[in-house]
Amino acid sequence: MLLILRLRTFIALFLVVGFFAFMAPNFVSAANALIMSKHVALNALLAIGMTYVIVSGGIDLSVGSIVGLTGMVAGGLILHGLSVGDYVIYFNVVEIIVISLGVGVLVGAINGVLITVLNVAPFIATLGTLYVARGIALLSSDGATFPNLEGNVERGTTGFPLIGTLNFLGVPLVIWLLIAVGVGAAYLGARTPLGRHIYAVGGNERAAMLSGVKVRKIKFFVYMFSGLCASIVGLVISSELVASHPMTGETFELNAIAAAVLGGTSMTGGRGKIGGTIIGAFVIGILSDGLVMMGVSSFWQTVIKGLVIIAAVVVDQFQQRMQQRMALQMRAEA
Repeated sequence: MLLILRLRTFIALFLVVGFFAFMAPNFVSAANALIMSKHVALNALLAIGMTYVIVSGGIDLSVGSIVGLTGMVAGGLILHGLSVGDYVIYFNVVEIIVISLGVGVLVGAINGVLITVLNVAPFIATLGTLYVARGIALLSSDGATFPNLEGNVERGTTGFPLIGTLNFLGVPLVIWLLIAVGVGAAYLGARTPLGRHIYAVGGNERAAMLSGVKVRKIKFFVYMFSGLCASIVGLVISSELVASHPMTGETFELNAIAAAVLGGTSMTGGRGKIGGTIIGAFVIGILSDGLVMMGVSSFWQTVIKGLVIIAAVVVDQFQQRMQQRMALQMRAEA
């Protein structure tokens, strides 16, 4: 029974794929698989950053707003440059990408300051930055879209759309980004002292602190990493659309949390794997796209996603209780 619970994400993925392969026309096709993979990759990138935040005992509600803000920063720099007094500075695409990624990391650092220095609860701190980041994105264009982000040859701002359209060996760049970030994050958690410290902080923060773990630095890192992942998603979406909209990324944080929890990350901290999160992202992504292909109302899609999240948390709690009972039995027998 415990083995089945541990493999629940694989089982859920198998059942979801099997159901839609039978019910939705054209679901099993190379073209549809490629489109779904791109959708899943975006959610998985967000969920990877979210995983380590949750493992450390926190939550990050600001990632969706970071997605929108990052896109607006990139779009604004491409179209209008940076005004400094009477001068306007135009950056090349590489510099724009670096600046935009830096914005995501900066918002993550602000979350870290609020949580570790000012002792604001993670839920409240990131809820506040959610509103602030979204508000800044809206203010940057008075709520309008930055269109036509092809750039200008004379200003050296061309090439931005390549992020969303470039393929390597027939695979879109966003999927390669997911592979790179996923492998790096998995290695971090499994093979480095930093990764072990993240799990230690989430498992028992007080004990980790007494053991010499620099808890503040760990929390700073996970929120900055989450902001970095969100900014990558913001750049990819804006590049694919060749436009930036301030409301891009709205409610993305919910899908990221759902993917992490469905993949086995415990909301109480201290437990979670990047591999499980990516599989969870596939379940959420395939569920969303499959329901669309079946013509299911978007309202019912929201209901179904909510039920999936609740079920995932209930199963996780049941698994934890079973493991605790088995541990107690082993101690009693010893």
